[in-house]
Amino acid sequence: MKTEIRFYNTLLHDVEPFATQEADQVTMYSCGPTVYDFAHIGNFRTFLFADLLRRFLEAAGWEVEQVMNITDVGHMTEDDLADGGGEDKMEVSARRLREAKKAGRPDAAAVDDPDDPYQVARYYTDAFLTDARALGLAVADEYPAHMPFASQYVPAMQDIVRRLIDNGHAYVASDGVVYYSVESFPDYGRLSGNTLDHLRSGSGGRVTEADQNSKRHPADFLLWKPDANHIMKWDSPWGEGYPGWHLECSAMAMALLQKDVIDIHTGGEDNIFPHHECEIAQSRGVTGAPYFARFWMHARFLQVEGEKMSKSMGNFHTARDVFAGKVTGTPVHPAVLRLELIKSHYRSHMNFTAKGLRDSAQTVRRWTEFGRRLEQEANGNSQPPDDHPVVQRFMAALADDLNISGALAEVLPWMANCREKASTALGVFRFVDDVLYLAALQEKGAGTRQTEEGSDEVAGLCRQLDEARTARDYTRADALRQQLIDAGYEVRTTPAGTTAHPRLA
Repeated sequence: MKTEIRFYNTLLHDVEPFATQEADQVTMYSCGPTVYDFAHIGNFRTFLFADLLRRFLEAAGWEVEQVMNITDVGHMTEDDLADGGGEDKMEVSARRLREAKKAGRPDAAAVDDPDDPYQVARYYTDAFLTDARALGLAVADEYPAHMPFASQYVPAMQDIVRRLIDNGHAYVASDGVVYYSVESFPDYGRLSGNTLDHLRSGSGGRVTEADQNSKRHPADFLLWKPDANHIMKWDSPWGEGYPGWHLECSAMAMALLQKDVIDIHTGGEDNIFPHHECEIAQSRGVTGAPYFARFWMHARFLQVEGEKMSKSMGNFHTARDVFAGKVTGTPVHPAVLRLELIKSHYRSHMNFTAKGLRDSAQTVRRWTEFGRRLEQEANGNSQPPDDHPVVQRFMAALADDLNISGALAEVLPWMANCREKASTALGVFRFVDDVLYLAALQEKGAGTRQTEEGSDEVAGLCRQLDEARTARDYTRADALRQQLIDAGYEVRTTPAGTTAHPRLA
């Protein structure tokens, strides 16, 4: 179902018609997690925006090849600086896990040697993949083919450095550090709106005052830093050391998508500068192409209860915190968190609240029950929905710069007032759910507490509850209902009988 699509392109600072380089195919690169800690809900807001974008494009008729990196090297704690400042995040993680191991905390038990950054990365990668699959990220099901580790592409990064030096875009400074020369690239600053006259210096924790003085321009950013004491280091023509943290995405995008120019690059708004600005300079400096990515799309920041999310404020939530009930007081199904994080427009600041989660739980519950009813009434048979007006309006809303609020406003009222033939409605439901991925996520079993064996047991308890009610043994019926509730189920009794489903939130 091809639809005329318009997206906001950060590179042009405007909404423009979407077009791909190859008919029916989209190449898409998404900045992924730095695996030094558990991913938080702000991270997943950005990742889920990219997933919604992908699923919409697939529903609109494109074949999407998406790559998302796993950063296990080079990312610094102060990443608003072009060179990165503070400490390498893997070093921070190693220290934290060493302290946890000494204290005997269970969160460090899975890492035998916290001083081994590869073990640390593997531990947090496994945790990320568990959460990502629970939330329905399609790219997570394609790991490892489309989710590469940065440390596996250091040779490709070194090749980029060599080519940049050969092309006159990079130089080896007097202290041995390899820098990108921003003055060699006239378009530097086009994405972020910065100019060389106003850019802050790139110096930080990894670049000393002597390093800064060796630069040709204060905004030049490092491509390779010799440092034999760094926690992760590699041999290179410029000395044993490590790559600049912007290099990884250039290397992996070009290697895996096999394009000098890709169609879409996504990330959070904090990636615009310096990370994506530097990616563009590096990539175009190597290829000479007029673009690195044709469309740049960025999700805005997430707030929590109206405040910036931070550990010091006590409002910092990982996805698994939300699943475990640390926000609402009761466990939250991943489908609920997924809806909560995608239901606001990606270019608007999102305010994450406990009330919002509860509202999303109600929506997911109604949506899922609606789908189950249609599946039963239609006996699983659905009609193609392409020309259905609800589908047309749903897709038209998403084609307007991924207007999810408008798309939901077309679907939810239709669901509440649907009087159509079950097979017709089921076709619409399945099409829309393939994009939203709410009911399908529950069917997939991601994060649910209900097993197949548990389903039989729960069904048996529901039958016993109905039998007790028929016998007017209300004390036993109430006890059975409470047993199901305590086990994490929502219990509903109708004239057709009692049903129980895992509690959503």
